[in-house]
Amino acid sequence: MKRVLVNLVFLMLTIAVSAQKNIPSEKDYQDFFNTKTYVVLDDNPLSDFNFMIKKVMPRVWNITDYEIISHAEFDEKRRDPSYSFIVTSTVTFDKDKTKARYTFVSLLMGKDVYSITDMPDLCSIPLSYLRVEDDSYAYKMEGFIKFMQDHVKLVSQNPKIINANMFKYYNKNVQSLNNKKLLLVKEDLTTEVNTLSKIQSIYPYHVEIVTQEEVAKAIENKDPDVVYLHKVGPEGTKYKARCYKIVIGAADSQFYYFDWHMVTPKNRDGLLESDLKAMAK
Repeated sequence: MKRVLVNLVFLMLTIAVSAQKNIPSEKDYQDFFNTKTYVVLDDNPLSDFNFMIKKVMPRVWNITDYEIISHAEFDEKRRDPSYSFIVTSTVTFDKDKTKARYTFVSLLMGKDVYSITDMPDLCSIPLSYLRVEDDSYAYKMEGFIKFMQDHVKLVSQNPKIINANMFKYYNKNVQSLNNKKLLLVKEDLTTEVNTLSKIQSIYPYHVEIVTQEEVAKAIENKDPDVVYLHKVGPEGTKYKARCYKIVIGAADSQFYYFDWHMVTPKNRDGLLESDLKAMAK
């Protein structure tokens, strides 16, 4: 079960549905290209998401016409199948038996349904644990939106990859990491891999431990030789929660690795030794 909560202007909508209902059909992906896409701003006018999405969309988005709207307008338009929506939401997973909440950015198809959780979900990317400031991911927004666009194109051409764990499809790209420079921020690493010597004993390819600013610069420069880690976790605020790990290309915004684990005293919040071993295959 997955519960999605979306902040409307004066209302918190809370509905639980089966995760299977979110799996889109081949037709949903084909229909998307005939829609107008509405980008839904957060209610907080000062949010980093709002600032970055306005900056990123004209640079990246080119497969549908788009317009930026408020949450109130989203509630009015979301039932129209001629529209699609890029919107952030707060997500919990009932099967995890935890109240951990995460912020996702999703590409949804309009549909005349009671709950937004029944709208076809073409692509949802974890941005952060709910209590984490959005400046921890805002500088990566261009990569997320470009990936979202490329993912829809890929699935429309290859619908056989449609399933509940579509991002696992991209793990085949680990084979291309041997000629890439992997940028890691130390705060995203568990203690078992928090130094170059520890990492290099497991991972044989080029890797550097850098600052967020250096990752942001590589993304801005669209460095074709760089991939970087996007880590989503509770940042020390909670033990039982998911930790997502995604390796993304700075230039092509391709996913090169995707996985998640449940944070426990043994498997802490961050990149694990097992992740590096999987990436070194």
